[in-house]
Amino acid sequence: MSARGGGRRRNRKHAGGHGGDDERWLLTYADMITLLLALFVVLYAISSVNTSKFRELQTSLRDAFSGKIISGGEGIVETGVSATRETPQSVVPNIVPATPQIAVPRDANARDALEARREDDEFQRIKQQIEQYARAHGLGNQVEAVVARRGLIVRLLTDRVLFDSGMADLKGAGMPLLGHVGNLLAIDRIHPILVEGHTDDVPISTARYASNWELSTARATEVVRYLIGRGVPNRRFGASGYADLHPIGTNSTDDGRARNRRVEVVLQRLHPVPPTSTAASEPEEGLTP
Repeated sequence: MSARGGGRRRNRKHAGGHGGDDERWLLTYADMITLLLALFVVLYAISSVNTSKFRELQTSLRDAFSGKIISGGEGIVETGVSATRETPQSVVPNIVPATPQIAVPRDANARDALEARREDDEFQRIKQQIEQYARAHGLGNQVEAVVARRGLIVRLLTDRVLFDSGMADLKGAGMPLLGHVGNLLAIDRIHPILVEGHTDDVPISTARYASNWELSTARATEVVRYLIGRGVPNRRFGASGYADLHPIGTNSTDDGRARNRRVEVVLQRLHPVPPTSTAASEPEEGLTP
């Protein structure tokens, strides 16, 4: 009887051990749940953060699941604190939805001011080259270059340089000067160019030009055609005639009227006038800014 009782006890013990083996599936189930949680976290992070945040998340997760010991850096070594495993807090910031990056207005203003200064420096460089050419060829009184609010203005007085009186046919004597100006404008590839024709207040009425409007516009157009022929892209140009509306000298004297008979080639600004430029405080002759 004791033998049978002992057999029953052994059977109960064996049955209890077999039941413990059946519960091992819980470990596999827990591993699967952990992996699914990690997958959902990664999917959430991909849908919520930008590329740089995703890369940081990828690195953090790889280090966390590999059991890698994260170095504490020089600060921890110096204080005598040993390196510890990375805590979950170091991973959480990487999966928080990224806040849209908004440029600080002060930074944008600083960039605009830098571009404006660079543009102004380029205008000053072209201005100096045009003035040097004019002095070297005895045209100092017929050519002016001015850096103004609306851009670089190259003023070409038409008398005895570009056109005969009452005509809009470009003279051979003025072609080398326009060619030099065209070469400088061709180097720059971004700024719009406006060519403006101006006359004095003496009215004209011929078979070819009924008024100063037609004459000033025809002269501006003739200069544009020549500059395009020198390689300056035609998409950058605009031409206009203003007759006697915008004088830069008095029309009561011969010298003043001679200054008003002119063609202006304007390299227009793309950025505001920098505060350090002389054009910021000086009034502009002729057209308003």
